[in-house]
Amino acid sequence: MSKILVDTSVWIAYFKGDEKIKDLDKEIDANRICVNELILSELLPAVKLKSENRLADLLESVNKLPLNIDWEEIREYQLINLRQGINKVGIPDLIILQNAVSSGVDLLTLDKHFKLMAKHIDFEINILDQFFNN
Repeated sequence: MSKILVDTSVWIAYFKGDEKIKDLDKEIDANRICVNELILSELLPAVKLKSENRLADLLESVNKLPLNIDWEEIREYQLINLRQGINKVGIPDLIILQNAVSSGVDLLTLDKHFKLMAKHIDFEINILDQFFNN
């Protein structure tokens, strides 16, 4: 089975105790979950500010995908998006997408931008309902 890059949106729901996310524990235990430094940078400051040390330790213990940013590919993704009328996709989401594609991992997200992009860019996306009902 492929590794799963867990997007910030999923982690936030997981930390809030969202029942849809409870099965993420199984994937963590199976060592299938990964993050990258961008996702950690979005999450860890707030977690540490709240002194949520257990959550910070969990995040820091997850496998990390190296970020080898291909700016040309990111610009191409954004051009595809704009041609398809998909606006307001931020550079961080494009970096996460490029990281998932170049690393050959699935992307688990709640972010609707990724669902829209998956119609025009070839990558494996798992929307929570599809992922946890398999």
